[in-house]
Amino acid sequence: MAYAKRWLFLIHRWLGIAICIFFAMWFISGIVMMYVGYPKLTAAERIQHLPPLNVASITLTPRQALDAAGIRGSLQELRLAVASGGRAVYLAVPARDLNVGLASGRRRVAPGSGTVVIDASTGVVLRQVDRAHVLASAAVFGGSAVATDYGGIIDEDAFTHSRALDAHRPLHKVRLADADATLLYVSSTTGEVVRDASRIERLWNYVGAWIHWLYPFRGNMFNAYWTDIVIWLSILGIGLALTGATVGIMRWRFTRVYKRGSHSPYHGFVMRWHHILGLLFALATLTWIFSGLMSMNPWKIFDSGAPALNIVAMNGGPLNISSQQASPQQLLAAAPNGVRELHWIRASGQTLVLANISGSARPTVFNAESANVYVPDFEALKTNVARLLPDPVAHIDVLTDYDLYYYSREPHTMTGGSEKFLQVWRVVFDNAHATWVHIDPATGTVLGHTDSTKRLSRWLFAMLHSWDWLPLLERRLVGHRAYFTQPVRYRA
Repeated sequence: MAYAKRWLFLIHRWLGIAICIFFAMWFISGIVMMYVGYPKLTAAERIQHLPPLNVASITLTPRQALDAAGIRGSLQELRLAVASGGRAVYLAVPARDLNVGLASGRRRVAPGSGTVVIDASTGVVLRQVDRAHVLASAAVFGGSAVATDYGGIIDEDAFTHSRALDAHRPLHKVRLADADATLLYVSSTTGEVVRDASRIERLWNYVGAWIHWLYPFRGNMFNAYWTDIVIWLSILGIGLALTGATVGIMRWRFTRVYKRGSHSPYHGFVMRWHHILGLLFALATLTWIFSGLMSMNPWKIFDSGAPALNIVAMNGGPLNISSQQASPQQLLAAAPNGVRELHWIRASGQTLVLANISGSARPTVFNAESANVYVPDFEALKTNVARLLPDPVAHIDVLTDYDLYYYSREPHTMTGGSEKFLQVWRVVFDNAHATWVHIDPATGTVLGHTDSTKRLSRWLFAMLHSWDWLPLLERRLVGHRAYFTQPVRYRA
């Protein structure tokens, strides 16, 4: 017994010496992340920096542009915006399961190879994103009055570790001479600005998200081992917290005191308070480190094997663009002034066009054929959502307020930045995985889905680590920004 106790003490002591710096780093950087998150370009920011569409710069219909590029098959999506090189362009994403050929003598677009950029005036396909193209995109983003400085091309740096940027690598860097000393990253495949990082974000991230997520091990010789490094440091942290709590309990006299009149045997100020505070915060520390480990989905424990949603079946087929559909001029004439982007989608048996306007959280939705404002058919939507899975629909809940599984966070936070509209439908399927699908009834699009395993992950990570509990999200104690994003409501 004495031998085991000695080893317990030694393990806690040397683990503490070895990884105490990581505990301090994780704690301080986590506090920073509450106020300054890792740089990202949210959908709202992207739309805000696009200039309004001008019909004079659009001479080709979507079908004409696709034909000029040699794109014959189905698409995942299609956008029209002044988003690349300062020109109005169509950005077409070919369907992943189809080979999409280009006209003779041009390159072929392989399945899943990404976005094809087509000039909306000439039909010319973007082949190469050069320096002039990059600076033109940056000038539109920053405004004509803001000077730009080309910073070269990189594959990955401290502010671009996100896997969401992989399709755009390598990235061009441009510095803006604005008040925030903004650094822009421009895609080498589409010429779009895909990330912005202000000077404040960059500076605070070195003591925030960059160090918290151990990003010094990313983009270098340790990159292949980054996941394992985070996982095993977390496991060692759990071991430190467990051994510390065990030692603390063993050394604490609950019913009597030591000779000096204290329940703790330690005489020195530091050791005594290390003992007391360690016991007081043992549970919080243990859950904090454990939930950080859960964020990594170690050994794929949260991969449930649930079947994929059959989105194509729900939508009544993939997105196809025809010559009978309304032209951009017709859509812009029907839309409010200041449309920044037209976005063609396939949803619930309809081909729709979303007209995005800066400052407006919800786009105006049009029928792609008639250019009339789209009126949702809720009965048809109920029929279509049942096709997502072979299992029966148990019931459909209409959410008019956020709850523990559908809620919003501030854009700068790790899971923030996407619009969480209300009201939404929660379609509950009667299957072994207890699948839930959130549907936007205004457009018939799938907002997300979860199952019993993912909901467990929500509690073990988001709740324990970030304290994603509605009363806390709604009432931020410190700071000038609301931690909780108020919803944009839609009534069916």
